[in-house]
Amino acid sequence: MHQFNTISEIRTWRKSHKHLVFVPTMGSLHAGHCQLVREAKKYADKVIVSIFVNPTQFGINEDFSTYPRTETQDCELLTAEGCDAVFLPNTEMIYGPNFQTSVRVSQVSQNYCGASRAGHFDGVATVVCKLFNIIQPDVAVFGLKDFQQFAVIEAMTRDLHLPIEVIGVPTVRELDGLAMSSRNFYLNEKEREIAPHFYRILQKARENLATKTIANVEKKAILELTNVGFVVDYFSVVRRFDLKLATENDGDLIILAAVKLGKTRLIDNL
Repeated sequence: MHQFNTISEIRTWRKSHKHLVFVPTMGSLHAGHCQLVREAKKYADKVIVSIFVNPTQFGINEDFSTYPRTETQDCELLTAEGCDAVFLPNTEMIYGPNFQTSVRVSQVSQNYCGASRAGHFDGVATVVCKLFNIIQPDVAVFGLKDFQQFAVIEAMTRDLHLPIEVIGVPTVRELDGLAMSSRNFYLNEKEREIAPHFYRILQKARENLATKTIANVEKKAILELTNVGFVVDYFSVVRRFDLKLATENDGDLIILAAVKLGKTRLIDNL
């Protein structure tokens, strides 16, 4: 597997490959990321993964400084998966000394995680746009655990007429249903026992939508989550295509939810 640290190295390598699929990550890779690499292989001749903990998507008092960084293990995992290349830039490489441009996707980034994490999706859109421009892939693959992030990237790619196909891959889960996440590393033993209730309550809410109003489903789910020990940021039934709050007449729905368990923030959706 090739390892690149500079933009010039990436661009030289890119010239030799006609079809390229890209998997952006922040490292601390797990089985969910491996699934992204496997899916990526279906779409192009070569697969490149980036590992970059992006500072602009972390807010004040968030976990940028403590976010797990495991580059050596990550590269070993990617090699085992047959990844062709990995891009390992540093912050100076991505942002430079006088960086002053950002990308904002207004509508789909405003609520949910966008409301509680000011500037988060501006940071996501900016770094993904920069990585797209550096690597120039034909296809980019993202996990759907963070569905709002996926919607932001879809909208940015479409609105800026970027010649890249954006593919979403279903969430990979632990055997007990907990969505795989690098932040699961933060959970202590007791919290890890509680965490699977998040997915179970999401499943129950989905079933209840067949017979109960959206407002009642949301209220009941928030109460259940609170009772087992979560602090709920949001639990919202929304329209899949624009993430606006759903009405009883809408179809093609998705439940978006974010909670805190101890100091750990978890997101999930169905």
